[in-house]
Amino acid sequence: MKKKIFVITVLLIAALLCVKNVTGQIINKYNLTIEEMFAISDTANSTIIAYNTLIDKSIQEERISKNNYLPSMDASISIAYNGNGTILNRNFSNSFTADIPHFGNNFSIEVSQVIYAGGAIKKAVELSKTQTKMAKFNAFEKKQDVRFLIVGNYLQMCNISNQIAIFDKNIELTSRILENMHSRYNEGTALQNDITRYELQLENYKYRKTQLQNSLSILNKQLVTALGLPLNSYINPHIYATSAVHHLYNTPEDAIDTTANNIASISEKTARNEKYWKDRMSESSIALKLAEASVEASKHGESLIKAEKYPKIAFIAVDNLNGPITIEIPAINKNFNYWYAGIGIKYNFANLYKSNKAVKSSQLATKHAKEQLMIAEENMQVAIESAYIRYNEAFTLLDTKRKSSQLANQNYSVVSYRYNNDLALITDLLDAASQKIDAELQVANAEIDIIFNYFKLKYLTSTL
Repeated sequence: MKKKIFVITVLLIAALLCVKNVTGQIINKYNLTIEEMFAISDTANSTIIAYNTLIDKSIQEERISKNNYLPSMDASISIAYNGNGTILNRNFSNSFTADIPHFGNNFSIEVSQVIYAGGAIKKAVELSKTQTKMAKFNAFEKKQDVRFLIVGNYLQMCNISNQIAIFDKNIELTSRILENMHSRYNEGTALQNDITRYELQLENYKYRKTQLQNSLSILNKQLVTALGLPLNSYINPHIYATSAVHHLYNTPEDAIDTTANNIASISEKTARNEKYWKDRMSESSIALKLAEASVEASKHGESLIKAEKYPKIAFIAVDNLNGPITIEIPAINKNFNYWYAGIGIKYNFANLYKSNKAVKSSQLATKHAKEQLMIAEENMQVAIESAYIRYNEAFTLLDTKRKSSQLANQNYSVVSYRYNNDLALITDLLDAASQKIDAELQVANAEIDIIFNYFKLKYLTSTL
C-alpha cells in the first residue's frame, strides 16, 4: 500500500511539474483529495524531509555505538635521531660521553577487546536504539502535524469558498434590485434614497468578498507550501459542497469528494463511540509513545551511570619492536622485539565517591520522565473527551442548520407566491432568497465542521 501511494505521489508531482513547464500558466489549478495531498506532503514537505534525515542520522549513530563490541587496534611507528648519552657521577663530576647509534626506530601494535564493562556497552547500544525510535516518533508526529495543517487549511478554504459563493449570489441579487429600482425611479415610483441604500450595500458586499478572496489566497499559499508544490499552484476547495449548495453554485458533480460520504458512514457507527477513540489513543497516540520512549531512554542513561561503578576488564595483546637498545652501556645497535598478552583491569576509585550524586540525578530524571508520561496521558484524555464532545456537537449543529434551511425554503416559497400575486415587494422576495441561500450555506459549513472535528480526533489519536 505504501509503495502504491509513493508511486501515485511521484506521478502526481511529475504531472504537476509537466503542466507548469509545458503550459507556462501563471496559476495551475488542481483538484486533489485529502488522501492525495497527504501522499504528496509525505514525500515533498520540507519539514518531513528534514525529520526523515534525523532518522537516518540516528540510525547511523546507533551503528557507531555497536562498534564498541568490536576489538580496538592501535598501531604506531616512529623514526628518530638519537643524540649521544652523557654519564657522570651522582655529584655531577667525572662526566664522559657514551656513544649511541643515531638512527632510532619504534614500532608497536596493541589489540584490546573489552570483556566486561558493567553493562555500559549494552546500555549504550540500547540507548541509541531508543533514540532512533524517538527520532522515528518525532518524524511521525511531525507528519501528523503537517497533515492536520493541510486538513485545517483545506477545510477553511472550503468554508471561505462557500462564503464567497454566497456573496456572489447576494451581489447578483442586489444588482437586480438596483436595476429594478432604477426602472421604477425613472417611472417615478421609487426614491433615490432607496437606490443609495442598496448601492452602499452592494459596495459592502464587494469589499467583504475581496477580504475573503485575500484570505483564500493566503490559505492556499500555506497549503501549497505544506504540500511542497510550486507557489503558483492553486488547490480547488470546492470538493466538499453538499448537493444543495453544489446545485446552487453550479459545481461539477465530479468535483465532489467521496470522502465526505465515507466519513458520514463512519460517523454514524464507529466514530461516534467515545470508547473507540480512547482505545485508539492508547494504541496509537504518538505523544504517549514519545513520553514512554523518554522514560525508557532515561532508564538506559541511569544504567550507564551506574556502570561507572564497576571495573573495566579487557583482553590485551601488545607487540613492540624498538631499536637501538639503550638500556645497556655501551648501547647495542640492534632491534629489540617483545610481546605480551593478558587480561587488563581498569578501575577508577574516584567513582566510589563521585558517582553517587550522578546516580541520584539520573534517578530523578527517570522519575521526572515518568511524571511527564502521566501528565501526557491526562492531557490526552482531556483532549480526546473535549474533541469528542465537539464532534457530537457538530452533528447537533448540522441538524439545526438543516431545519433552518428547511424553514428558509418554506419562507421563500410563501414570499415567492405572494410576490407572484402582487402581495409582496421585490425586496421581500430578494431578502427571502438571500435567507434561503445563507441557510443552505450554513448547512454546507456545518458539514465541513463535522469533517474537521473528525480529522481532529484522528490527529489527536495519531491516526491521520
